[in-house]
Amino acid sequence: MLNLERLRTLDALARHGSVSAAAEALHVTTSAVSQQLGKLEREIGQRLLAKNGRGVRLTDAGRLLSEHAARILSQVELAESDLEAHRGQVVGELRLSAFPTAARGLFPAALGALRAEHPGLRVRSSELEPEHGIAGVVRGDLDLAVVLDWYNKPMPVPDGLVKAPLLDDPADVAMPAGHRLADRDEVELTEFAEDEWITWGEGEFCHEWLMFTLRSKGVEPIVGHRAGESHTQLGLVAAGLGVCIAPLLGRHPVPEGVVLVPLRQRVRRHVYVVWRADADRRPSIRAAVEALRMAARQLG
Repeated sequence: MLNLERLRTLDALARHGSVSAAAEALHVTTSAVSQQLGKLEREIGQRLLAKNGRGVRLTDAGRLLSEHAARILSQVELAESDLEAHRGQVVGELRLSAFPTAARGLFPAALGALRAEHPGLRVRSSELEPEHGIAGVVRGDLDLAVVLDWYNKPMPVPDGLVKAPLLDDPADVAMPAGHRLADRDEVELTEFAEDEWITWGEGEFCHEWLMFTLRSKGVEPIVGHRAGESHTQLGLVAAGLGVCIAPLLGRHPVPEGVVLVPLRQRVRRHVYVVWRADADRRPSIRAAVEALRMAARQLG
């Protein structure tokens, strides 16, 4: 009979591509991963791994069994979800992530409420950019992820995930108090064609959105500085080093010397939470989604 934990180890290797990455995802040592896979090979009497340079690759038998393992583990999660729903108790462990401003703006209230209302639930949270959060949910490393997209650039959500909206997050342009447009009631993005932008890291979804949006308006952006944290971006604005897009969520307190001006064509981020469809009935998932929604409503 196939051992579930060994199938889980094989699935992690198939998803992550290496023994070390699988060990990190499973929170075990690389030796433990190798031992589990060795036992699984002996149980089925076939080679699952072959050397590939300094690493390993799945053999044909390994790929075949890993595909079955993914389906088996999905069915197990569905069974566990149904049993948890039948029991009706919010217990166990819940792993969730959010992009940094959502972690700052939503997690304190949401996770505090979960701890107060469901003391039997152990929550583990982390900050991850949206694309990494979605990948974590797909792989099974996370149960939920708070992610975003922009009004003109949706974030692709893979099949097999469920999503629920949390809030629409308006964004302004942040500029130094001495900026030539600081006394305006509204501005256009095209008016910043000669300004240096303070933006997110190369390849991050929000950075790609800003580049896409400016170029769609005929502006070739001048990127002066990059910072993943909104407060770091605002600090650079306060120092007179450029302008940035400043969504409402998680930006307070705004530093002295920074002026926020709305855009004439309103810019919004859509913030939502995603989880796997096969875990949809878990009471802990439903409790976490409701806590996040309550925290979002408290923001007004």
